[in-house]
Amino acid sequence: MKQYFKNKFALSEQGAKEMIFGIISVVAQNLALMFPITLLYIFTGDYIEGVNLQSRTGFYIGGIALCLVLIVLTSIWQYNTAYKATYKESAARRISLAEKLRKLPLSFFAKRDLADLTSTIMSDAEVMEHAGSHMIPQYYGSIISTLIICIGLFFFRPEMALAAVWPIPIALVIVLTSKRVQNHFSHRQRKVQIDLNEGVQEFIETSRDLKSNNAENEYLKGLYEKIDALEKRSIGSELGTAMFVVSAQMLLKFGIGTVALVGGTMLIGGNLTLMQFFCFLLVASRLYEPMSSTLINLAAINALQINVDRMNEINNTKEQEGLTVFEPKGYDIVFDHAGFSYENDKTVLSDVSFTAKQGEVTALIGPSGGGKTTVSRLAARFWDTTSGTITFGGKNISEIDPETLMNYYSIVFRDVTLFNNTVMENIRVGKKEATDEEVMQAARLAHCDEFVDRLPEGYNTVIGENGGELSGGERQRISIARAFLKDAPVILLDEATASLDAENETLIQSSLSRLIKNKTVIIIAHRMRTVANADKIVVISDGRSDEQGTPSELLKKDGIYAKMVKFQMESKSWSI
Repeated sequence: MKQYFKNKFALSEQGAKEMIFGIISVVAQNLALMFPITLLYIFTGDYIEGVNLQSRTGFYIGGIALCLVLIVLTSIWQYNTAYKATYKESAARRISLAEKLRKLPLSFFAKRDLADLTSTIMSDAEVMEHAGSHMIPQYYGSIISTLIICIGLFFFRPEMALAAVWPIPIALVIVLTSKRVQNHFSHRQRKVQIDLNEGVQEFIETSRDLKSNNAENEYLKGLYEKIDALEKRSIGSELGTAMFVVSAQMLLKFGIGTVALVGGTMLIGGNLTLMQFFCFLLVASRLYEPMSSTLINLAAINALQINVDRMNEINNTKEQEGLTVFEPKGYDIVFDHAGFSYENDKTVLSDVSFTAKQGEVTALIGPSGGGKTTVSRLAARFWDTTSGTITFGGKNISEIDPETLMNYYSIVFRDVTLFNNTVMENIRVGKKEATDEEVMQAARLAHCDEFVDRLPEGYNTVIGENGGELSGGERQRISIARAFLKDAPVILLDEATASLDAENETLIQSSLSRLIKNKTVIIIAHRMRTVANADKIVVISDGRSDEQGTPSELLKKDGIYAKMVKFQMESKSWSI
């Protein structure tokens, strides 16, 4: 049972256990709500039979008190199990999804966009939270408690029990058969929902460019169309569900009619007492009310499958694993006929072989789209190769845990990611236990002090979402400061100085020369002057390592590197 709930609703082990207790508590609460009906039945019988009611006042008061106590206790139990436990599970679900994402290869993120993943962690988890507290325990609890009551009715009077119960299984079947229709509508609604989320996010991120090109109105026109599409899909989804649920709820109403019809006939024929007839009318009035809500819950549970599938897609994706304890023999990185392609068989790298030696700067150059950035990502095991091998310190990196491997790497990306925090804390990302003085020393090496001194609160200035208060060059320098602070034996620089002016680039390169001493350095650059002093240049073109050697050696070969140098020299003479 625990495994069933765990798989069906993407629950943790503890969450599945709490779900079972929640269902039991709902059963107890529903049965407790039947006690007042039992008390009313006894009272009516005493009244009809002419029993002295005053003599039984204590019994009725005690019965009322017992009913209240049972209802209160079962309600408190039901709240603690079905609600509090669900909220704890919701928090655990979001954390587990985030932890899972942290361990997945970047190839997974290439297939899923940010809006989609955000929707899974926030919206889908919120839907499951609501379902876990308001739907799932109530549905299963109502089914079980109704089944218990129905079994009791069959032992009491089978004919009347059948008259009361027959609409329930038919109504359940009607709603169950709607699952395929619901999934159809839900898939279509989910698609337009994601399209709208992406559109809103894109509009926010590109508002500056849209405004500068007078394209806001045209973009908003398309966004309004997406809003209208979502509205239509939502209405269609609601109508598709309501068509089955309302039909099933209407069918339940026939149950009271058949109880009255069959009971009246049996009463006239002398086969049923008045009290028995009254009892079944009371039970029928209570029996269908929770079932009506149960049908709505069942329809909602049917629609949950899409949310569960999206979370299970994350949970079931294979993680990158490996050795958590690793002692490298040196810090050389060796590519041996490495190849890489995405799952759609789009080949990015086909045959890359070179060695980035410790104490040397290895520069990757080549035409745009040739695979340079992919090579650097493979070196850090952001992705795994689809052919060939990459070793670090003599060990295949596919056998090393990615987080363990990252302890040896400092990376400066071309696209800098900053947090809505202070300059100090953004640099401290490179080494969380660093002192303020260590952070400021790294900042000085990256020439951050030049602009930090101008900020209102210096290093304690909050720089906005993704460093929105800073220029591109200033953001890049913070990223470089992180690398200085981490001081790892391997350094990957992906266009690290692309956002800097010539003066600051010269200063940073001077600082980098101190940082990279005795380290393994892989640098990606488009400016040939940036790599002119590299120990080794590897030309990556069309997914292959076409040329490699020192700058002077490659100039003599008159190949791709020599042509790139020539083109950039010619561009210097260009003027407006």
